This record gives sequence, C-alpha cells and structure tokens, in this order.
Amino acid sequence: MFSCHHVFITLFLYRYLRLAVNLLGFCMHRPIPIPGSPRLTSQNVTVVIPSLHGDGGELWDTIRSILATEPYEIILVTVGAQERHAKHVVKELNLSKVRIYSVSQPNKRRQMVRAIPEVQTDITIFADDDVTWPSTLLPWMLAPLEDERYGGVGTNQRLRRAESPNLQQRVWGYLGALYLERRNFDCASCMFIDGGLPCLSGRTVAYRTSILRDPAFTYEFTHEEWLGQYQLNADDDNFITRWLISHGQKISYQHHKQAEVLTTLEDNPKFLKQCLRWSRSNWRSNITSMFCDRHIWTHQPWSTYAVYLTTVSHWAFIWDLLLIYLYLDVARSWRSDSRDLGLAMLAGWMFSSKFLKLLGHYIRYPGDFLLLPVSIVFGYFHGFIKGYAMLSLNVTAWGSREGADDDDAYRMIRVSQKHQEAINFQNSACYSYTQ
Repeated sequence: MFSCHHVFITLFLYRYLRLAVNLLGFCMHRPIPIPGSPRLTSQNVTVVIPSLHGDGGELWDTIRSILATEPYEIILVTVGAQERHAKHVVKELNLSKVRIYSVSQPNKRRQMVRAIPEVQTDITIFADDDVTWPSTLLPWMLAPLEDERYGGVGTNQRLRRAESPNLQQRVWGYLGALYLERRNFDCASCMFIDGGLPCLSGRTVAYRTSILRDPAFTYEFTHEEWLGQYQLNADDDNFITRWLISHGQKISYQHHKQAEVLTTLEDNPKFLKQCLRWSRSNWRSNITSMFCDRHIWTHQPWSTYAVYLTTVSHWAFIWDLLLIYLYLDVARSWRSDSRDLGLAMLAGWMFSSKFLKLLGHYIRYPGDFLLLPVSIVFGYFHGFIKGYAMLSLNVTAWGSREGADDDDAYRMIRVSQKHQEAINFQNSACYSYTQ
C-alpha cells in the first residue's frame, strides 16, 4: 500500500519534472544554423495564404511583409466573390508575384489543397493572413530543409501588441502573449530533448512540396475522420504534423529572433472562444496521436510525457489542491515551525512555476509582471475551458472571427452508415494485409 508520503512525491515529480527538464532544454536549444553556401534560397519558396477575405489592410500588410523576403511567388486562396476583389487589388498595386485562386466554400483544408497543385517550387510555406514576417525569416526556415530528412519547419511566434491599448485590451493581450510564449517554450525545449513538439503551427510553417503532392497525403488530408463517425476538415496543422511523424519525416523548430513571426490574437472576451477552439483541437489531435497513431510513444517519448499527456492529466487547480492536501497529511506529525516552513517552500515553488517558463516575456515587458495574478487566476479558470472542450469535441466553431464559421457545417461531417461500412472493410483488409 502506498502511503501519502509516496503519493505526494510521485505526483510532485510527475508534475514538476517536466518543468525542470524543459527549462534545461529551453536554455540549451539552438536553431539549426544557416549554411555558408545554401542550396535552397528564397526562389525555392512559394507562400500559400488561405484567407476568408480578398481585401483589407491587415491582409495586404501581411503580403507586403512576405514579399520583402523575396519568395518565388505568393498564392492567395480566398472564397467565392472575394477572388474578384483580390485580383483588383493585385492589379492596382502591380503585385506581379501574387496569384489569386478561390474555392466555393470557406474551408482552410480545401483552400490549401486548391493551391498545392499550382506550386512550382520545392518548398511550400503556409501562412495565415494576419502575420508579419521579418525580412530575415526565409534563410532560417530553409536551413533545416537542406537536410533531406526534414519534412517540415516551424518558427517562434510573438503577439503583435496593440498600440495605445485600453485596460481591457492590455489584459486580454497579455494573456494572448503568454499563450504564445508558453508555446514557444514547449516547442524549443522538446525539440532539443527528443526532436518533438506539439504541433507545427499553421500561422507560418514550411513543408517539402513533394510531401504535400503525395496522392496518399492528399486523400488522407481530405478524408480525415474523428471517432469513426465524422469527417474532420479542421485542425489542418495538427494533421500534417502527425503525418510527418508517422511517415518518418523529421521536423524542426527554429527559435531565433530573426525567425520570429508576429501575429494577432483577440484582445477582448472573444479570446476565450479562441482558447476553447484551441483546446478542442488539442484534445482531438493529442488523443489521435497517443491512442490511434501511437508513433509518438517511441519517436518522441519525452514530448509525449511533457506535452501530449498534459491534455488528459494537467488540471492546475486540482493538482495544486491535491498536492497541498497530501503535504498537510504527510506533515501533520511534524513540529509546527517545520511544517509551516515546508508549506511555505511548497507554495513558493508552485508560485514560481507559474512564471518560470514565461521569464522571456517579463524580461521584454517588465511592466507586465504586475499582471501575473491575472495569469495565475486564468490558468485555474482554463481548467473549466478545457473541461468544456472535452465534452464538446464534435464542435469546430471559431466564434471569434467574422465569416470564419460560414463553413462550420463542413468542418465536421457525419459519415454515412454505408460509407462507414466501406471504411471498416478497408481497415479490416489493411489489418489483414499487415499481419
């Protein structure tokens, strides 16, 4: 029988070992350097931008920042009548490197698949329509792809902070900035330790075009299923990351100031809807990775423990209460001064763990340290968001961007019984073949 003492130590180590090791991994991580005589240049790159819009200042600011890196061309894939608006702007601005295509219904996977056959270069980079690239980005993203073993490359991201924000914008923006900071930390540390990361984010990500053109990839990308009951047309970046891992392709993450992409997040209560969407996506993808694909258990054992398992096991409020309860039970026979000292040390460690991985943000913006209590309370509240997401995994709505949910009925389509029987037959045939 395990005593409370053993349970406390086990749970404490399970929760905080990953923080201690990831801190070491983050400090030791270095991006793959740019070679002296690179084989790949910006002229080997086509940038694909799936967008709901064909016009707007933010979209064209994104395109201008990408054009400054001198790619071979940009392919903008928009929706329906937006194509006409986009072509008009391209003509007005004389943007000879920008080609415009459209799909009939808004769906990012469909927009990506529309563009892939049009790509004429070895490397395809997908970018969101609200990012800002540094002029130095492409050499850093291409450096890992000099090695043929690498199939995908991600980069670190930071929030483009609002100018002269009001109090509400500053608080929500602060929480969004920490979300990206936390993600950068996890990606860089896990990449150093075992070459894994939670997901190559679609905000800006590079792939070998040959991988995207593989007919097997195209079919699976457009026929992914969730729970055997739904065809899933959301979570595109999660799917491609899993595909690379399961097909033996190495992935890289270039954490460097010159490879830092700026992006926008909601700076109002709609940020909660973004968090809910991200949480649902994490549940779906991580469950698939751990219990369906299962490649990560052998290919990325540390990332599996440090990132993937946290989806099902990390509930901050419950963990903190449980550890304090177990400690008080273990220390009940101690002298009061020793017990109080131990409790203070435990509370101090718990408190410091809330911001250690975020030190980079506080160093850049020391004034934000005053908002630390907000992030701690939000961390506990996020458990409720995560719990609700777990109970609504068949929902794919954004709820935070105008026009983004026009295609919601197509993101999660119930598979018909006849189609399901055909899938079951194919799966059983594949299983029999592999035996």
